[in-house]
Amino acid sequence: MKRRLIVDSEAVEELREEILAGKWGTAPENLPVTGASYIYQTTQFPSSPTKYRNHYLLLRSEGYFGACSHTEEQSDGSAAERLSGLSLADALRDEKLPVRIAAMDAYLGVVLPHAEHCSRMAEIAAGTPIAKARQRDARIADMAGISPGQNVALIGVVNPLAEAVRERGGNCLPCDLQLEVTQWGEAVEKDMEKVLDRADNVICTGMTLGNGTFGRVLERVREKRIPLTVYAQTGSAIVARFVGRGVTALLAEPFPFTQFSAGATQVYSYELSGK
Repeated sequence: MKRRLIVDSEAVEELREEILAGKWGTAPENLPVTGASYIYQTTQFPSSPTKYRNHYLLLRSEGYFGACSHTEEQSDGSAAERLSGLSLADALRDEKLPVRIAAMDAYLGVVLPHAEHCSRMAEIAAGTPIAKARQRDARIADMAGISPGQNVALIGVVNPLAEAVRERGGNCLPCDLQLEVTQWGEAVEKDMEKVLDRADNVICTGMTLGNGTFGRVLERVREKRIPLTVYAQTGSAIVARFVGRGVTALLAEPFPFTQFSAGATQVYSYELSGK
């Protein structure tokens, strides 16, 4: 049976409530958090002055790691200490948004595995961090179907992805709450609404789930009838539930992420039929 989702600012919250009500299969009370991890990681490519500072919460349930990238202020290592041994239902009711997102991702990753529900699986080949990032971001930009001259809002700036947008003729409109400038010295807008106003095409990261803006992105692309491509490490199994409901395409990259492995990384593409 196809499950209904309202695409608005409350969409993610509604999905959480449906999970808690048992509408997606296995009751979350019956899925334990067997492992909880907090990772602080930085990345700086040799060709760039930009240092990315990343905080990750990971919740292991059965064979899947639910993930949420968040800011330092949103959570800390104490979450990992207290969450293991609880049920996903307990985590889904947590007061902290990153915990709820990681728990939703863990639940949906277990009951609706990417390998069984994606359009196709692919590998990012083994290599250096920048080589793997460029492979991945070229794939994302291709999925976005960028036309020359399009204004492409990039919400959540990854420099190799901005480069891939430009290589396809797009006019990149970078937006990020943490970065001030791109690798090339371009100013990064902090007000998401300003880049969405100008956009003909949108690419955003799963971090919009972690900061609570994903629902607003969905609203705007639906209003403007423009495509939305999501690259998700955070909440990839959550975003998959919105493909065809505001999201045009998704590149899902569940843990372990490309930046944590020099080997090949499995990714999962979700695209609308006939796209």
